[in-house]
Amino acid sequence: MSTSTAQLDTEAVARFVSGRLPGFTEAVTAQKFAMGQSNPTYLLQAAAHRYVLRRKPLGTLLKSAHAVDREFRVLSALRGTAVPVPTVHLLCEDEDIIGSVFYIMDHVEGRTFGEPRLLELPRADRAATLDEMNRVLAELHMIDVGDVGLSDYGPPGNYFARQLARWSKQYHSSQTVRIDAMNTLIRELEATLPEDDGQRTLVHGDFRIDNMIFSPDGRQCRALLDWELSTLGHPYADLAGVIMQWQMPPGSEGRGLAGVDRAAEGLVTDTAFVQAYCDRRGLTGIPDFGFYLAFSFFRMGAILQGVLKRAMDGNASNPEQAQKLGSYVPQFARAGLDALEKPDL
Repeated sequence: MSTSTAQLDTEAVARFVSGRLPGFTEAVTAQKFAMGQSNPTYLLQAAAHRYVLRRKPLGTLLKSAHAVDREFRVLSALRGTAVPVPTVHLLCEDEDIIGSVFYIMDHVEGRTFGEPRLLELPRADRAATLDEMNRVLAELHMIDVGDVGLSDYGPPGNYFARQLARWSKQYHSSQTVRIDAMNTLIRELEATLPEDDGQRTLVHGDFRIDNMIFSPDGRQCRALLDWELSTLGHPYADLAGVIMQWQMPPGSEGRGLAGVDRAAEGLVTDTAFVQAYCDRRGLTGIPDFGFYLAFSFFRMGAILQGVLKRAMDGNASNPEQAQKLGSYVPQFARAGLDALEKPDL
C-alpha cells in the first residue's frame, strides 16, 4: 500500500462526510492502495475508525465503465446474505466534491492472497481456502435477485451475446495496435455462441482470490470485493473466469497455476473445482465449457486493452503497471483460441 494521496482531496471528503458518519468531525488521512487499476481506492483513517473510499478515475472514461455507483448498490443489496461483503455507508454522485463519483465503506480486517498458489499457507491448509472460494462463488449464484432487490440489475436476453457485443465494442474503441488473434477470437466466439439455457443469476464479473479478504487461517471469506463488473447474467462466466486465471503463469503478474504441480502443493485441479461448484448448485455438469473459458480470455483481453489505452491517454491509476498489463492482450487472445479447440476440461 502506498502512502500517496495523489488526486484525492481529503479535506473535501471530510467536509462531505462530516455529520453523515461518526468520526469525521476531525481531519481524515488517506493512503492509496497499490492495487485497483480501474478505480482508485484509499484507506481512510477517521478518528478511531477505518473506512475505504473507492472512486472513479479522473479523465475521459469509456461509457458504462468504472461503475462505482453499481458497486455501491450491489454491496448494499448483499448485506446480510451468504455472500460476505463490506458494509457500505455513503455514495457521492456529485462530481464537484472530489472530481468524480465515489463511495465509502467499512475497512474489513483480514488476510489477502495475491495469487492462488497460496504460498503463505501450509500445504495442508490450501485446499480449504480454495474450497471456501468455491463455496462463496456457488452462494453468489444461488442468491435470489428478487429477494435482494436486484431483479433489474441487468438487462434480459442472452448474456453471452450481450457481453460479446459490449466487450467487442469496448475493445475496438480502445485498440492501439491491430492484434489479429483478438479479431479472430471475436469472430470465433460469435460463430460458436451457445443458445441461452435460461440461467440468469447475479454475477461478480471479476471473481478471483485476490479480490477476497479471508480470516487469518484462510478458511473463512470475510469479504468479496471489486464489484464494478457485476450484473445479472450467466453464472458460468464467473466460474470460467476462475479457471482462466488459473491457466495463466504463476507469480505476481500472471497470478495463475500453469505448470504448478497442484497435487504436491495441496491445490485442487480445474476439474475438481468445477465439480465441487456443480455439486453445490446441484448441476450434473457443464457442456461446452471451452466456449465459456474462451469468452473469459477474450473479455479479460478487452479489459486489459482498456487499461493500456487509459495509460497511453494519461488516465491510469498506476501507469507503469497498466502498460505491463496491456502487453498481455495478445497472450489472452491466443489462449482463448486454444480454449475453443477443447470443449471440455
